[in-house]
Amino acid sequence: MSVIDCDYLPADKVVFPPELALLTVRKASAKAAAFEEQALDQLTKDARRALSRETEPRRVIREMRL
Repeated sequence: MSVIDCDYLPADKVVFPPELALLTVRKASAKAAAFEEQALDQLTKDARRALSRETEPRRVIREMRL
């Protein structure tokens, strides 16, 4: 037995089933699409609000970092 505890050594490789990988990618893609839709809605809402306050479009672009 060694004096050094070797817990830091890499663990055995785990086989990642292709079906699980595919389902994981699909779930991540769905979450990304939902997030993108929410972000688009929020940015549009913010831009409309600024324009309704008669803010110059160039200023809206700059302030929203578009």
